[in-house]
Amino acid sequence: MARFIFITGGVVSSLGKGLMAASLAALLQARGYRVRIRKFDPYLNVDPGTMSPYQHGEVYVTDDGAETDLDLGHYERFTGVAARQSDNVTSGRIYQQIITRERRGDYLGATVQVIPHVTDAIKAFAMTDVDDLDFVLCEIGGTVGDIESLPFIEAIRQLRNDVGRTNTVFIHVTLVPYIAAAGELKTKPTQHSVRELTSLGIQPDILLCRTEHPLPEGERAKIALFCNVRKEAVIQALDASSIYAVPLQYHAEGLDNEVLRAFGMEPGSPPDLGRWDDIIDRQKNIEGEVTIGVVGKYVGLPDAYKSLHEALIHGGLANRVKVRINWIDAELFEQPESDVAAALEPMHAILVPGGFGERGSEGKIASVKFARERKVPFFGICLGMQMACIEGARNTAGIADATSSEFGSGGSPIVGIITEWMSEEGLQKREAGGDLGGTMRLGAYEATLSGNSHVASIYGTTSISERHRHRYEVNAHYKAPLEAGGLVFSGMSPDGELPEIVERPDHPWFVGVQFHPELKSKPFDPHPLFASFIEAAVKQSRLV
Repeated sequence: MARFIFITGGVVSSLGKGLMAASLAALLQARGYRVRIRKFDPYLNVDPGTMSPYQHGEVYVTDDGAETDLDLGHYERFTGVAARQSDNVTSGRIYQQIITRERRGDYLGATVQVIPHVTDAIKAFAMTDVDDLDFVLCEIGGTVGDIESLPFIEAIRQLRNDVGRTNTVFIHVTLVPYIAAAGELKTKPTQHSVRELTSLGIQPDILLCRTEHPLPEGERAKIALFCNVRKEAVIQALDASSIYAVPLQYHAEGLDNEVLRAFGMEPGSPPDLGRWDDIIDRQKNIEGEVTIGVVGKYVGLPDAYKSLHEALIHGGLANRVKVRINWIDAELFEQPESDVAAALEPMHAILVPGGFGERGSEGKIASVKFARERKVPFFGICLGMQMACIEGARNTAGIADATSSEFGSGGSPIVGIITEWMSEEGLQKREAGGDLGGTMRLGAYEATLSGNSHVASIYGTTSISERHRHRYEVNAHYKAPLEAGGLVFSGMSPDGELPEIVERPDHPWFVGVQFHPELKSKPFDPHPLFASFIEAAVKQSRLV
């Protein structure tokens, strides 16, 4: 039977519960255990697909087409276990499911209540597909005390009774702030947070204390005394030099040993952390440095491009170089006085990421033009590929009014909304004016690469599968004039209808992809496109 680890947070948000869950899972995995991580999100959105990146950060997409919380990206990057739709649930999805059942009459006239109906639905989610696992880690979003998270807290309290106390462990992540004026670490916020949690029926087994300063033995003993846990179960979590150093740091603090002891298991032999040692070695012993200009729309919040940021770092690991990312607001290049060349000349490579809407599009097109003309390595992802096609149409294919139907009617729609496509489930259709949520081309789709193409040499194969998240596609009817202008369609959907990859053979490194390769990159297995892109940036740095 699978054992459950429930992770809650207190005091403030953004303490790193997701990173902690991913790191603990990686440590247990390094001991040979089979793990899976799940996220309970208390907000009422059905999923984050319609939320602004400024509200929620990036939307992480799984192979099976779920739009999920960005923490699932951490889970995948740290464990290599592919996330799926059943690994993320929101209050909105739970209530949607319950109301649908109530309208059908499934409850046979009963009064539908938070307890037991909502809590039962949450428990059913937690217990789905766990038979082949040793540990299931469940992260509860938000902060203990939030009204939104109360049904989830109650559900995991009940789950301990359902599956047995020896099969559950509660970990509470708290803050131990340093008050500079007093010159002291303060344990009272942690005490109050644990008191709030225990008032809801949950006594934590382990406390993970986030702190900027080492936690003295006296404070550790004080927290243990007032929070009713063993002193060894009070784990300090100092800021790390890299997120990929966190598993090593938590192991050194004894987190994985303490979790196993809480389950009544002997820790046994230490975990094999060789892959994490290698990652840190590559970060510390670099052989160069490159600067990547990312020209995007949501650059004010780096979490909007979290997987992209990490994939670039992974490309640096593959090449043993430090990657500096210069986040550039695409709208700046739309100002009359803007100097695109002055801003981009210091860059060793340019990347235009995905996004939605017209804002900043002309700035992105200007960035593509600069990269093409100056022979600077260029990588366009999703909307970035579409902007590369529009730029090529305007400036090398003679289609001066090239545009996207996403930006309004008129002009030549080099990019248009996709109304139907084939998936493993069969023909998928979208109606104009329909719901926005969950109506994109989502999840993993196969593509066929041209055998003599640059991307085929990068992948080492002509058949790939990558994750998508978009409503608009490059119009294949414009393939001939675009290719005549030097922009080659080197990757297509298996039926030959949908363009997946474009490249310029006369350019040192110019690739646009309709999918999101960053979603499948891992520190111990960098995505080949990012590894090759950073390699091209290294070569460019030697020319500057």
